[in-house]
Amino acid sequence: MDLKSFASAVNQLSQEKGLAAEKIIESIETALAAAYKKEYGEKSQVIKARLDPKTGQAEFWQVKTVVDDTMIFSEEELEAMKVAAAEAEAGQKSAEPKPASEGGEGAVEKTRFNEEKHIMIDEARKENPEAKLGDEIRIDLEQKQDFGRIAAQTAKQVIIQKIREAEKETIFADFKLKEGEIISGIVQRLEGRAAYMDIGKTTGVLNREEQVPGEFYRPGQRLKAFVLKVEQTSKGPIIFLSRAYPKFVSKLFELEVPEISAGQVLVKSIAREAGSRTKIAVASTMEGIDPIGAAVGQRGTRVSAVINELGGEKIDIIEYSDDPARYIINALSPAKIMEVRVMPKNKALAVVPDDQLSLAIGKDGQNVRLAAKLTGWKIDVRSPENLSEALAHAEEADKAEAAEADAQKSVGEKTVAVDESAAEEKEAVAEKVVKKPKKAAKAKKTAKKPAVKKAKDKE
Repeated sequence: MDLKSFASAVNQLSQEKGLAAEKIIESIETALAAAYKKEYGEKSQVIKARLDPKTGQAEFWQVKTVVDDTMIFSEEELEAMKVAAAEAEAGQKSAEPKPASEGGEGAVEKTRFNEEKHIMIDEARKENPEAKLGDEIRIDLEQKQDFGRIAAQTAKQVIIQKIREAEKETIFADFKLKEGEIISGIVQRLEGRAAYMDIGKTTGVLNREEQVPGEFYRPGQRLKAFVLKVEQTSKGPIIFLSRAYPKFVSKLFELEVPEISAGQVLVKSIAREAGSRTKIAVASTMEGIDPIGAAVGQRGTRVSAVINELGGEKIDIIEYSDDPARYIINALSPAKIMEVRVMPKNKALAVVPDDQLSLAIGKDGQNVRLAAKLTGWKIDVRSPENLSEALAHAEEADKAEAAEADAQKSVGEKTVAVDESAAEEKEAVAEKVVKKPKKAAKAKKTAKKPAVKKAKDKE
């Protein structure tokens, strides 16, 4: 073996497939063992190999499992199984025979003895006095260097299969770590409503529901996408991508805004209607840093880069506040809010001037809807003329909810009272049933006494 060529081939495979050299050598060892078994071994043998990359020498050995009489079927059991199998084939028995050793709990699972796979414990202890049941005994085999064409083809197939399996495992592990991150890829093809993107070692899937409405993709187009989840299947790992997920916007800001990636500015909340508009709330963790200014950038360069990646989607950047009223006022921007009244049960009433009412509500209610998602409050937008009506309506709603809660509470109390009365009635009935047999027994005793007297009189 030309060791230089071998080492260079292993290094080349390692770089191309992104695998460790040890994984490739392990695949070659498995292939050598398969080739040895094909050329010189028996069908049921378990053969392993080890390759020394420094010398190029391979050593082979056979593995046998240590067993005793309790772990293998006896001649009588094997004969009984043959008879049972023959009867089952003849249609006399529908169920397969079960050996007696498989029945009870804690029973040892038995197997057929095979000289190529098993070795009795007495023979094993001749070679190794410390051998125990279930141990694997190594038996060295004659070293071979020449393999036939069929054995070489078998080794080639094993190497290809093992490298593919190792490559799939590596891809899954790498992209599993990238869940929740942004990756860049090139649109490879379009199949139905799904777009498939080349993301390096494998292909990612951008399903229709994760695409931005109004976006059109073409092969060769470079895009950024959010790694939604990674799943392992029999055909290999599947990477699901998304461009409509709300966190996609916050991750884009992390790429463009150093203060966010460094943790000096935090993205507290985000609400998005993909392809149309996004509201994002930011807060500063350090004094002297303007969170909105940091996110917008000089002359809007940072937010413009995010908007361009999203295809012109509008983005509202607001400042987060611990005060619910102030937070709701900020969330309803760009509308100017006169007053926000915080009400029970996570409700808020925003008072807006007449000329700002349509701006606060937004097209098809989009602005107030996104503000409600962003803050987590149910926001009712009213003009000053409708304020009294809104407050009266809110009071009526609160009273109706309180009355309904009281009604449910009273129904629950009645149910408990009915259950208690029913239990008392059952106990009373049970006591009567217990007392009746005693009375019946007394009646029987009194009935027997006159009969005894009559018998004495007759005598």
